[in-house]
Amino acid sequence: MGRYRVRVATGADTFAGSTNRVAVWLVGERGEADLGLRLRPTRGQVEDFDWETPGDLGPLLFIRLRKERLLLDDAWFCNYVSVRGPEDGSEEATFPCYRWVSGEAELSLPEGTARTRGADPKGLFLKHREMELEERQKLYRWALWKEGLPLTVSATSERDLPVDARFHEEKRRDFEGSLRRGLMELSLKRLVTAISSWKHLEDFNRIYWDPQSPLSERVHRSWQEDEIFGYQFLNGANPTLVRRCVRLPSRLDLPPETQDLSQTLQRELKAGTLFEADFSLLDGIEPNVISGRRQHLAAPLVLLRLGPAGGLLPLAIQLQLPRPGSPPPPVFLPSDPPLAWLLAKAWVRSADFQLHQLQAHLLRTHLVAEVLVVATLRRLPDLHPVYKLLAPHMRYTLEINTRARSQLISDGGVFDRVVGTGGGGHIELLRRAGQKLTMSSLCPPEDLAARGLLGLPSALYAQDALRLWGIIGRYVSGLVGLYYDEDQAVQRDSELQSWIREVTDIGLGEAHDRGFPVSFQTKAALCRFLTMCVFTCTAQHSAINQGQLDWYAWVPNAPCTMRLPPPTCKEAVTMETVMGTLPDVRQACLQMTITWHLGRPQPDMVRLGHHEERYFSGPGPEAVLIQFRKALGFLEEEIEARNADLPLPYDYLRPSRVENSITI
Repeated sequence: MGRYRVRVATGADTFAGSTNRVAVWLVGERGEADLGLRLRPTRGQVEDFDWETPGDLGPLLFIRLRKERLLLDDAWFCNYVSVRGPEDGSEEATFPCYRWVSGEAELSLPEGTARTRGADPKGLFLKHREMELEERQKLYRWALWKEGLPLTVSATSERDLPVDARFHEEKRRDFEGSLRRGLMELSLKRLVTAISSWKHLEDFNRIYWDPQSPLSERVHRSWQEDEIFGYQFLNGANPTLVRRCVRLPSRLDLPPETQDLSQTLQRELKAGTLFEADFSLLDGIEPNVISGRRQHLAAPLVLLRLGPAGGLLPLAIQLQLPRPGSPPPPVFLPSDPPLAWLLAKAWVRSADFQLHQLQAHLLRTHLVAEVLVVATLRRLPDLHPVYKLLAPHMRYTLEINTRARSQLISDGGVFDRVVGTGGGGHIELLRRAGQKLTMSSLCPPEDLAARGLLGLPSALYAQDALRLWGIIGRYVSGLVGLYYDEDQAVQRDSELQSWIREVTDIGLGEAHDRGFPVSFQTKAALCRFLTMCVFTCTAQHSAINQGQLDWYAWVPNAPCTMRLPPPTCKEAVTMETVMGTLPDVRQACLQMTITWHLGRPQPDMVRLGHHEERYFSGPGPEAVLIQFRKALGFLEEEIEARNADLPLPYDYLRPSRVENSITI
């Protein structure tokens, strides 16, 4: 006789339990046994059962589950099943699940030890791997959302997604409820303000009711200051654009009367303290038409210097590229009439809003992550160590992206209604940005070095990104080293090679010419790519997403659209010009609403490295995870100590604020 202790853990989310009965089988190397159990799993409970079998089944390979529906199919969310064998002191075998069990199909859960295909010489799991991937490839199919962009999951709405890719009930209620509350507040603001157009900058206070955060209130008070303007390029919502100048930009066309500026630029360039932010990607993008009125776009160039306090200060702004046969565009200076200088900075901030939302945020985090998720589900079985490594970082990404395509950037969506690049310009901008998406641009050590930001004390995003990259890299290397003892083991892993081809050649559209690998030849190359995957799905998204609440809630600091053309005459800029250019009441209200909805802290947030799911079994992966968490804890303390001495603390990459996946 063999006596087994079986533990069944049910998820704690709403509807995770089930009134249906669940049958359980044990499958070992020497046989299998129907335990005769008919569970009725209870939400949030861990239930233990003792059961005797006719004999010892040997090392356990699988748990098989079959839910037996009665009148209705009441789905069950199973966290895991664990089993302790009949021998005294035998180790507990864990069978991770973390998915919904529905219908009456039989579900096989392999024992949780990660195994590459080559680490299964007896072929005990071969059939399971092949059948699982065959089924997943039916469930998760590629789709072309727009020509020239990365592929997406095939789903026109969140209801088309497989149930395991969907929001859990609490997440769905919070997401949809917060959107309803935001839209109700939008309507109330429109009613209470009772104005149809702005006359003064202070009019924006009528819709800025409560500080969204301490930093957003600081922005509200100080957004016109040059120091705040320059700070945002390094540590604001979009720290991905600014770079140190190694030569004067070729597009810069200085008029003769700016000889002093020319000398200043040469002096700063020689000292290595000249920086630029070039928005040329926006040049020629067709602007949106909102409510029958054409909006306007600019493609600014900003030159900044390193100030005495270590921050960046703007020196000059050119709003458009020079055109052959046309007079050179004006170059705006801090010494210009105050309203002209303020309006030039507002044009820069509006251009930054466009590139932040579409290039830095949507493309470089959400769409890249979606390619990684779909390729992982299609090409890596749940036994594969890389699948187990990435699984916690894939939570909710497919649904949030599908909702974005159906509500935010869809025809008639939020972008079309209020954003200057909406109405099709946003798609063209995404295409252009996609052509510049390189592997190295997603890796902070290489990207920051190329932009000349290494060692810059005021570049807080750069400092924290590098430290987090290093911590994630050591975590990844620790796990990879448990399953690949040499480069040849990486080369021989057919599932791994199939996965990276799916990412680069299919999902990213033959991106090998932009540095993305089509195969892995070394452990080091695999670790670099996996570090990029985890960093993109966690730290980079947190750095790019969280700043929206702070920097975009006060609309003049980040106008979503501009309603008049860029100024060509500095002396002609009046307050009427400024207010006629900034977003109107309806546009500003909607920007505030969406900013709050997408930038607010998520109530079900899982912080980096602290997922409850245990996809790996065994002491090795657990030790690596514990070390990862310790390193994150040390970084948390370092950032907290540093921020205590800063006038503007940088918190977006504090490990406790970095979410474990892209969920919003």
